[in-house]
Amino acid sequence: MKLLFSSGAVVMMSSMVLQLFGLAFVASVLHAKHEFSTHLVTSPHVPVVEIGTNFTATCVIVNTVEVTADSLYWNLSESSVVPEKNYIKINESALAVTILISGEESEWLFCSCKKNSPYVSLNKSKFIHGIYLKKAYPPRRVENLSCVAEQDGKLVSGFLNCKWDAVGGQTEDVKTNYTVMVQHESGTYRSKTTFLNKTMVDLGFFPHFMHFDVWVVADNLLGTVESEHLKQDANEFVKTDPPSKVTAFPEELFPNCLLIKWEHPIEDVRIKLTYQIRYCESGSHTWSYIPLGDTDKVITSFRLQNLQPNSAYVIQMRCRNREGNSGPWSNWSANETKTTPEDRPRSKPDLWQLSGGDHGEEVQIICKDPKHANGRITSFGLILYNKNGPLEQEIIPADQNQNSSESRVTVLKKISLADKQFVRVCVNANNSKGTSPEACLILVRSSEKTTVEKLKVWTQEGQMFVEWKRPNNTAVSEYVVEWARHGKTDWQRENKTTTRTAIKGSLEKFVRYNVSVYVIQSGRVWKLVHKEAYLEQGAPEQGPTINKSYPAYDNAHLVWDEIPLDKRRGFITNYNISYRKENEAPKSIRVAANNTSYTLTELLGNTKYEVWISASTVAGSKSSNPHSFTTLRYAPGTIEGIVVGVSLGFLFFVLMALLLCFLKKDVLKENFWPQIPNPGESTIGNWSPDYPPKEETPKENCVSGVSVLDVGVCEVKLGFEEDKTSLSLKKGKYLSEEHSSGIGGSSCMSSPRQSVSDSDEGPDLADSTASTVQYSSVVASSGYKGQTPSSHSQHSIFSRSESTQPLLDSEEHPDVSLQEGCRQVQPPPRPSLFTGAENQNSMESDDFRLLGVEQHDFCPLREDTELTTEPDSLSADTESGAVSSYMPQLGGYRPQ
Repeated sequence: MKLLFSSGAVVMMSSMVLQLFGLAFVASVLHAKHEFSTHLVTSPHVPVVEIGTNFTATCVIVNTVEVTADSLYWNLSESSVVPEKNYIKINESALAVTILISGEESEWLFCSCKKNSPYVSLNKSKFIHGIYLKKAYPPRRVENLSCVAEQDGKLVSGFLNCKWDAVGGQTEDVKTNYTVMVQHESGTYRSKTTFLNKTMVDLGFFPHFMHFDVWVVADNLLGTVESEHLKQDANEFVKTDPPSKVTAFPEELFPNCLLIKWEHPIEDVRIKLTYQIRYCESGSHTWSYIPLGDTDKVITSFRLQNLQPNSAYVIQMRCRNREGNSGPWSNWSANETKTTPEDRPRSKPDLWQLSGGDHGEEVQIICKDPKHANGRITSFGLILYNKNGPLEQEIIPADQNQNSSESRVTVLKKISLADKQFVRVCVNANNSKGTSPEACLILVRSSEKTTVEKLKVWTQEGQMFVEWKRPNNTAVSEYVVEWARHGKTDWQRENKTTTRTAIKGSLEKFVRYNVSVYVIQSGRVWKLVHKEAYLEQGAPEQGPTINKSYPAYDNAHLVWDEIPLDKRRGFITNYNISYRKENEAPKSIRVAANNTSYTLTELLGNTKYEVWISASTVAGSKSSNPHSFTTLRYAPGTIEGIVVGVSLGFLFFVLMALLLCFLKKDVLKENFWPQIPNPGESTIGNWSPDYPPKEETPKENCVSGVSVLDVGVCEVKLGFEEDKTSLSLKKGKYLSEEHSSGIGGSSCMSSPRQSVSDSDEGPDLADSTASTVQYSSVVASSGYKGQTPSSHSQHSIFSRSESTQPLLDSEEHPDVSLQEGCRQVQPPPRPSLFTGAENQNSMESDDFRLLGVEQHDFCPLREDTELTTEPDSLSADTESGAVSSYMPQLGGYRPQ
């Protein structure tokens, strides 16, 4: 069986063998020393280990038999235990380990004993030993070594400055040292050691025309290495100053040239120099270089050719050692700026139009200076043609600010096409040296609307790009790409094969441009297409302005102004309306960008709201100032409804009240205007002793409030006949009151009547007399107390009584009532009416109630009348005119 070993494995095995021999020797020496302080020994102890390589260490047990190799283990910095798969047991008293060196920080590798023996636990310090691993990178050969000896005044400095690129890494504990070595015929020179990537070698003086050998030595604890040797002539290390006194001169005879002159920076006997020239137009950063072969001579002047007339150019120069052409270049000289002489314009003016009017009837002709104006344009020659030939010719002064990049456009003339079918415009430019070629444009009032298709505008890396599709069936001569903003217009021309281009003009951020593409066919301009675009969008500079609000009860209509175009800074994507009540979170509503008004709904009446509107672009938003409004207290029509409702309710109430009054007029009349009986219309009012009453049909309007008591007066009559004496005793009482003529010959006063004696009258009589009211008063029409009455029947005049008690039916029909009363009421047997006071009261109260009448219903007789016992004798005193009108059956009266 054949075994194959790699070179690395062989090296490792040989190293382990050497370690074993060394450890055996150390163990034999230490075994003889009985005072050895530790029982573990590690090896090898190296000054540094290389990062990225494997390191093998061995641990040996000495002067003890308490532990064996099985009790040992390895760890890094007392924290990370090395896995047992990396262990190699050499014998019972030796244990090896292999680890990979990683990281840049140095650390300890310890060999320790497991703590499973009482002996070990008591003598821990004797069973640990370690190796300090100082890590480092091996030195690497440096690259790109270069050295320069700079000019010092009119000589070259004796210090050689070198720099290089370091390769590989360094650690904090082990750094790589660099030393520059310079060797020439006079000896070897070395720089100071440094950790940096540059240093300086002191040569004392600079040895011209000698051969230099330069290299760099890098070394550290892991080794030493040299860089490649740089072997050159000494002058090839020299870096001179740039050419001095560089000056350019324009020449009137050569408007396309500038003559450059300069001086050598160092004496030619020391170093032979070659020069390099570069130039560019002022404001441009694109340099043009003169070939080195044209300046590889000992010269101090050069003529730049093929320049643009009347153009400013910036010129710079530098130099280096001509021999070998490998030395370092000097720095560039300072800028030298000069302007070439003027020449006549070599290109056409850039002619363009701006359409106006409702139907393109007015066209404004504008133009820019020729691209190669070769001088200051002073005027433009304008010629107008129609189909018959030239119409007019005019010289127009050029804009005095035409050299400014913002004012390159000159307005030439406004032409009306109202009475012309077409006009051909030709323009040339003039300067101090001559006239430019002619540019022409055909203006047509109406034409077919041929357009480009699918115009696309976008921005990328700070530029605006335009892309379009070529129109079909159109012979395109060229395209014109136009962009306009705030009344300023600029344009550029593209050839007929182009369908995509970048706008070359100066564009500003946050400004809206109207980009258009025109088709030019044989000098005629066809209908354009356009699109708005921004080079870069930003948040609006100001928010919308809420100029009006129309609050209602539960809604509010808001109207706001659009943000001015120059303040938008981008396309408005939407509006956001935010509103809130006091001390409440706001609510938001998103509104489309094409709206300038909105109605907020679901609001509360009589409530103050605060509202603000923000306008948004793709780059941000800006809010308006807060605006406040208060909703109405009532909804529209509420007050009118209340007024109409109240009015209708009041009208209904009035109508119902009137209807109720109409239907209940009798009840209202009876309660508010009671009917008072009219005694004048009573039958008793027309009664007299000489004319017995006749039955009359009662009138409908007679007052029935006065009536004659329908009591049994026959019984009263009998009572009076039985005891005339008793009646005569009371006559004084009845007739003692003041006379007042009344119904039945009694005054019937409203005041109570007193009895004959106070002792004879009981409480019942007092109560009954107290409620007596006057019915009427009878006044004789003629004759009283001795006066002779008329032979005719006297009619009594009755005044209306204040009483509301109705008259008895007996008053209207006295004869019938008395007869019927006498028949119906039969008096019961009783004792004498007037036997005493007690019997008198009984007669006056109880017996009267038995008859159905109250005592107070009888009026007392007048004092000037006599009571007769003859029931049928009724007489009247013609002198007094008194008439017995209440109860004639009780007797009459006569005047005294």
